[in-house]
Amino acid sequence: MSEIEELQGRIVAAMQRIRTGLDGLGPAVDAPEPGLAEALEEERLANAQLAERILSLRARHDTELATLKKEIEAQSDAMARLDMDVQRLRQANDQLRDSNAQLRAANEEGVGAPDLINKAMLAELEALRAARAAETAEAGAILARLQPLLAAANSTLANDTDEEDA
Repeated sequence: MSEIEELQGRIVAAMQRIRTGLDGLGPAVDAPEPGLAEALEEERLANAQLAERILSLRARHDTELATLKKEIEAQSDAMARLDMDVQRLRQANDQLRDSNAQLRAANEEGVGAPDLINKAMLAELEALRAARAAETAEAGAILARLQPLLAAANSTLANDTDEEDA
């Protein structure tokens, strides 16, 4: 029994020390100061607004990135067409030079060669078609580059007009 009494005495002494320590702390804080609650609510609101802004910026970034990818793809396609047409033009010009050289050789020999004349005319027609296709492809490449710039300018103009109306 003496052990139980000893333990009981130690528990009572510990509780007394706790009570003394609590008394030294002063009155208990039940509610935060009113200003702190308002500040906390303002911070929560600001945090929510920032989170919304981040989502908005992320969405706009994704949209702009998708648009940029489409523009790059369109420009790449236009450049590929231009390259193809330039190669075609070079081949047509090579054929034209060969035909003209053969025609000059036939004329020097005094031999009239209608098949060479026809071949030269066909080569010249092909060269003209290839030149036209190259010009069209070049104009397409220029348009592919200008379209995003024009769209951005129209968007800026529309935004400026909307701000003036507000």
